[in-house]
Amino acid sequence: MVEIKGLTKKFGNKSIIKDVSVKIKPNKITSFIGPNGAGKSTLLSMVSRLLDADTGEVLLDKNNIKNMKSNEFAKRVAILKQSNYLNVKLTIRQLVSFGRYPYSKGRLNEKDLKLIDQAIEYLNLIDIQHKFLDELSGGQRQRAFIAMVIAQDTEYILLDEPLNNLDMKHSVQIMKILRKLVDELGKTVIVVLHDINFASVYSDRIVALKDGRVVKDGPTHEIINSDSLNEVYDMHIPVHMQDGCRFCVYFNSH
Repeated sequence: MVEIKGLTKKFGNKSIIKDVSVKIKPNKITSFIGPNGAGKSTLLSMVSRLLDADTGEVLLDKNNIKNMKSNEFAKRVAILKQSNYLNVKLTIRQLVSFGRYPYSKGRLNEKDLKLIDQAIEYLNLIDIQHKFLDELSGGQRQRAFIAMVIAQDTEYILLDEPLNNLDMKHSVQIMKILRKLVDELGKTVIVVLHDINFASVYSDRIVALKDGRVVKDGPTHEIINSDSLNEVYDMHIPVHMQDGCRFCVYFNSH
């Protein structure tokens, strides 16, 4: 369980996160949604220790993440940032192998190799695993970084807009993989999503942010309705049911 308690963050005079408290349930996909500038990525960065909060704390199974050793934290929590640029010449396989570093310190054993193979297979990268990152399309590179996070084999997986650069087919593929990690391997996934339809179809819970505050927090079916979405996005968004899924028709709203 991840508990976010009273987090605040300012950049200069601007308050980005204002007294946010949320409990993230284990073995679920929780999506952070909200308009641009709502504080989604900043909040995720504080949960993943990439950014220090000004006040408040984040507890991982009742332990303050500030007090955890980096290596122990890396065995529990994997993070995919929004922009991943590396200036080193690496193949996909070498990048994915980095996911095992907290365990192997660079000396890969049989278990490491098995998890690396699994992650590469999961993301359909087998045929191109020996290609260099600078030879890849944006979508292929994004999948390689996601494979690295999966190879880390942590209980908690934090992803900041993982569908950036991906076409529809691969976006669906990634979300299905995240669903599988939760349903089959009992992982806990926290993901910042831009597209509310992906959040609606694949998440168990949704935390909606606006102006640095949590405005909605609950099971997906409670949040994906016109009234709640209007409160988050300041626009009328019709919601339709199709095959048991709720779809938001926001591109034709008046």
